[in-house]
Amino acid sequence: MENKSHALVAGLFTIALLIAAILVGLWLNRDQVEWVPYQIATKLSIPGLNPQADVRYRGLDVGKVDDITFDPQVVGQILVHISVRPDTPITQSTFATLGYQGVTGIAYVQLDDDGSRPVRVRSSKQQIARIEMRPSLFDELQGRGLAILKQTEEVARRINNMLEPENQKAILNAFDNVSKAATEIETIPRRLEPTLARLPALANQTQQTLNSLNTLSKDVSGLTNSLHGLSTKLQTPGGPIDTFSASADRLGSVADKLEHDTLPLAGEARSSIRALNRTLDNLSQRPQSVLFGPPVIAPGPGEPGFASP
Repeated sequence: MENKSHALVAGLFTIALLIAAILVGLWLNRDQVEWVPYQIATKLSIPGLNPQADVRYRGLDVGKVDDITFDPQVVGQILVHISVRPDTPITQSTFATLGYQGVTGIAYVQLDDDGSRPVRVRSSKQQIARIEMRPSLFDELQGRGLAILKQTEEVARRINNMLEPENQKAILNAFDNVSKAATEIETIPRRLEPTLARLPALANQTQQTLNSLNTLSKDVSGLTNSLHGLSTKLQTPGGPIDTFSASADRLGSVADKLEHDTLPLAGEARSSIRALNRTLDNLSQRPQSVLFGPPVIAPGPGEPGFASP
């Protein structure tokens, strides 16, 4: 009986010692860091991200993922609860993306900052701040891959339309036309051979024509020089042009003199001729006026001797 009591005490002591060791170990390994909570709100897919995943700021480990839940206020939105060290520089321009470790598919949260709004964001358990999540490289590749697949599908559809019987016939006709055009092009050099054969003679004729034009140009230049000399001689003082101008001036003075001297004589001659004509008219009408003189003209009204009838 005494042996059993000693064994029981020893067992209880061992258990107590083990519990004490565990408590000491937990106390020694307790986390002394006061983690700062943040939330990442996103409507993007987060494949491979699980609680206790790493949170990195530009490659440095700064925290862990605490929990992943749905946003009760926004349908379809996911909330990723994270805790980071207090010295992590979270600002208003900080954003989150998903990163992947090698080819394992295990995701982690990658924090980065574009520096557009360098204002620190404070967060606490009473008022948790949120961080924007942007599409990751995988999301961009997925989106672009879908766009490429759509474009490939459109190209395949167009190729199928191109390979329809009617289009095939049109394509074959086009190839035939190209072949005919190539054949016609091959005949062009043979057609040009006679013309090419005449090119040397044509070049000689052209050279002769150029020589003739050069000679004509020299003759025209000589004629121009002669005309220039003649013009210079005509315009020299005392030359033909000055002599002609002086003669023209003298003729003008003679004409003026004739006009002033001859015109009065011509006027008197015309008056005498008119008087002679009147005299001849009176003689032809009254020949007796030679003997008896001109008839007496009766006085008019207001003249002496006028008598009214």
